[in-house]
Amino acid sequence: MLVKDPLKRVLYIDLSKKSFRVVERPDLFDLLIGGTGVATRLLDEECPRGTDPLSADNPIILAVGPLTGMFPLASKTVAMFKSPHTGNLGESHAGGRSAVAIRLAGYGAVVIKGASESPVYLSIYEDQVRFRDARTIWGLSSVTSGRIIRENEPGAGLRTIMRIGRAGEELLPYSNVMIETYRHFGRLGLGAVFGSKKLKAVVIGGRKSLPVVDRREYRTLYDEIYQAAVSSSLMKKYHDLGTPSNVLSLNAQGGFPTRNLQATSFEGAQNLSGESLAEGYLGRRLACAHCPVGCIHIAAVREPYENEPYFYKTTMVPYDYEPIYSMGAMLGVSDTQGFLKLLDKVDDCGLDSMSTGVVLAWATEALEKGLVTTNETMGVELKWGDARTYSKAIDLILDRPNPFYNALARGAGYAASVYGGEEFALTYGNNEMPGYHTGPAAHLGYLFGARHSHLDNGGYGMDQKFDPAAMPSPEELTDKLIQEEAWRQILSSLIVCFFARGIYTPAVVERCLRVAGYDLSEADIMQVGRRIWAEKYAYKIAEGFDLSQEKLPRRIFETASALGQLDEGYMNKAITYASHLIKQAVI
Repeated sequence: MLVKDPLKRVLYIDLSKKSFRVVERPDLFDLLIGGTGVATRLLDEECPRGTDPLSADNPIILAVGPLTGMFPLASKTVAMFKSPHTGNLGESHAGGRSAVAIRLAGYGAVVIKGASESPVYLSIYEDQVRFRDARTIWGLSSVTSGRIIRENEPGAGLRTIMRIGRAGEELLPYSNVMIETYRHFGRLGLGAVFGSKKLKAVVIGGRKSLPVVDRREYRTLYDEIYQAAVSSSLMKKYHDLGTPSNVLSLNAQGGFPTRNLQATSFEGAQNLSGESLAEGYLGRRLACAHCPVGCIHIAAVREPYENEPYFYKTTMVPYDYEPIYSMGAMLGVSDTQGFLKLLDKVDDCGLDSMSTGVVLAWATEALEKGLVTTNETMGVELKWGDARTYSKAIDLILDRPNPFYNALARGAGYAASVYGGEEFALTYGNNEMPGYHTGPAAHLGYLFGARHSHLDNGGYGMDQKFDPAAMPSPEELTDKLIQEEAWRQILSSLIVCFFARGIYTPAVVERCLRVAGYDLSEADIMQVGRRIWAEKYAYKIAEGFDLSQEKLPRRIFETASALGQLDEGYMNKAITYASHLIKQAVI
């Protein structure tokens, strides 16, 4: 990296002592580039083995990369922490202004440790860190608290505001962190880690400049990437309809999980499709900072006030494919307005929509099968398609008034371990299932992806390219998934939006890194990706993860996928082979 690049600066903050320090760590950024690579190493350094995820010792690590603030679509921030939901490695990515704000504040990473005795929020402007009293906004929704902070902090347009809602304050293990109202650090419970530290929000901003090696080459390369982005048919699709453009195609393929994966196509899919939402509800489109695409779609939900039928309120609700799957099809909710209200509720309280939907789907089937009764649900008759009833259930999950709702608050896997129904609890490494039942690559990818995410290795995309009559062997498929995951460690270290993975090829990445001061060949870059992947798994194994002991949910073998019925023997061979490769890489 370049000598004058502020990327190498790491800001360490201690909430217990209300102190901070800045340390230059070129060793980290030279070796591991940034983003995911640096955050993984910092987690290993700062989180003692066996740490309680809700203790003061669990760090919150925010990291960006050398392309952030320099090139289009390098607009994500990595958050790394020990997950209170899985008890292992927690990693989440968010866009908005978060990445550019951290970079222009003059940091490559921020490490937050300790815990405050009373609620605080952090206000970081370049070299100034202030610990603000947050007692007056503790208990408020993430939307309301964000509005109050926005009115009281300078730097509008350049800053980022990360904050939690009630779910994070209540330490629910699948609570999230909201960014700029419409983006999130979702999955794996970062919101609960914030809450355990009495940290309501983090505000970051700055105006630092960034050096480049060759200004002419930089401009040329920037223009090439920009033109590739705005002229791409894929990017046009995401601009026009957003990720919900995938709803109808996946539904037609039979890869759209419905009613807790009892079916793979949803009769109400049209109402939740990108086309239908754009036509009837689209209020605006937004883009993350330094992104020319604008894939963020916001619905305008207009409804009359209860006692004033001629006066309307309008609520703006962001929607994407994954929440449509989890809060729509998985619950059998086809009423568009009802779905959007559900989505607004989970946003307002700060729950992860994917986990919440899968948890409620398990609970609905458990009630249906008699594993629980209305005594456990406290009279709430969970029914497929009933958005109002699901809204009541979300309130009860937040309140946890009895053992059943306390179990739901801990996730589908935990609830099933108490009440039964493990065969239809759709979890992987204790993280709830993403929205694809496309074939074997999707489910194997969820299981041995380091984050148990569909984005770890894009297995669902591989499935859609396979010929059912000419499937790769279990070993060949595993090699493909791990190779793709290793490459994605590079993209998330730069840190580039995965939608742009077709633009940021190894050759383009090499050129970008040279402009940023890195002398790495394509082979060197690939080697770094494998190293980061291995370091993640070294951490997971040290914290007790053993892939050979993990089980796939029985339901995925009962319901045919888009590629047909899954072969359990095939899947087990792939898991055995992956376990061997992982142990080999870690040793």
